[in-house]
Amino acid sequence: MKYQEFLKTKEIKYEGRGLDIPREELSPILFEFQKDLVKWCLQKGRAALFASTGLGKTLMQVEWANQIHLATGEDILILAPLAVSRQTIREAEKLGVTVNGCRTQADVKPGINITNYEMLQHFEADKFIGVVLDESSILKSFTGKIRQQITEAFKDTPFKLSATATPAPNDHMELGTQAEFLGVMKRNEMLAMFFVHDGGETSKWRLKGHAQDDFWEWVSSWGAVVTKPSDLGYDDGDFDLPPLIVDEEIIETDKPLDGSLFVVEARTLQEQRKAARQTMPLRVAKCAEIVNNSNKTFLVWCNLNAESEALKRAIPDAVEVKGSDSNEHKEDAMLGFTEGRYRVLISKPSICGFGMNFQHCADMIFVGLSHSFEQYYQAVRRCWRFGQDKPVNVTIITSDLEGAVKANIERKEQDAETMIEEMSVYTKDLVRRNVRATARDTTDYNPKIKMIIPSWLRRETNNESYQSVCNG
Repeated sequence: MKYQEFLKTKEIKYEGRGLDIPREELSPILFEFQKDLVKWCLQKGRAALFASTGLGKTLMQVEWANQIHLATGEDILILAPLAVSRQTIREAEKLGVTVNGCRTQADVKPGINITNYEMLQHFEADKFIGVVLDESSILKSFTGKIRQQITEAFKDTPFKLSATATPAPNDHMELGTQAEFLGVMKRNEMLAMFFVHDGGETSKWRLKGHAQDDFWEWVSSWGAVVTKPSDLGYDDGDFDLPPLIVDEEIIETDKPLDGSLFVVEARTLQEQRKAARQTMPLRVAKCAEIVNNSNKTFLVWCNLNAESEALKRAIPDAVEVKGSDSNEHKEDAMLGFTEGRYRVLISKPSICGFGMNFQHCADMIFVGLSHSFEQYYQAVRRCWRFGQDKPVNVTIITSDLEGAVKANIERKEQDAETMIEEMSVYTKDLVRRNVRATARDTTDYNPKIKMIIPSWLRRETNNESYQSVCNG
């Protein structure tokens, strides 16, 4: 092995092995910044599209899949959350592209096919030349077994695209899940290379201070982190978010938790669950009072099955979506809410909080909170996204016993904001440079003067590797 080849083996930058499709062959429907991103993802072959909510990931991933199908003649599979499939099929029509909704391998047609994550077991991964994970951050909501199933099933798939607005909203380590799916690097290898382990808990990993530049440069070599068009040098235009107004309704209680003498804030997970059950009637009543005294469209988020059932009884014109409901009912309810057939949608963020566009709604209420910031973030972003033209009002109904849960969400939210700032600082220029270098022609370096090696550095040798290094 020559010395240069040895150095190549030490590089951590992901080069990619994709298709070089001219910009003029991409759909004219796309914005210029979207064309840049699609072209970059095509040239990488296996890439992550970390674009903020409302920037048009659906159109970009459909165009990516269509270009690969046109170039290879092979089939593409898109995996999406429930009800997002039909939404994607409608969006694809804007590009003049047909996306076939299917539930099993027998339903697959030549071209682009889409199904739900839960239906993966009914498909043969090796029949597809490309795969798209729509809202790939949903993988964190699945068990490790299902995540591994998806990663293993498409291990040898030539073209892969991971699309999400939130690859790791408050946890750098989750980027390893995306990298492992794409085949860039295993998650454990990423941890060993860029992170240090703090303490005895296996979940406590911290990004090495001296490795931050290298880490974000590595991320930007396979993932495009874009929060708005100006990240790529374009004018933001209409891509400005409206105000987000978060209001908290605190229910005052004078009854201590069962087994306690005094009214004190729940601290342990067991106490918080007990407090949630005990204060449920009060929180549900407050939510119903707000919704029933308004003619606005509302998203109502809950955390417990009992909360969902009580809310449905208290809000007559609401549609409820539970985990035990059939897929047909879930799709009808979510799409019916989008189309205006239902004024109020009641569900958990883990069920309806991923992938759907609910920009027609600008008011939501959280009747219960879990400790998952990912679910809270995704739920809020169903309405508060680019394309929303009204201020979004978020009301969080809690009791004076449940402050610890909200405080934990606020801490994670601050962590997420800090991380986004870090990502912007470290990746904006890198992504802009990498995307533009892919999207536009560049001038090759053409040296005119031969390098002269000083005599004191010269020595006679038959080592070809050494000679080639000296000769530049």
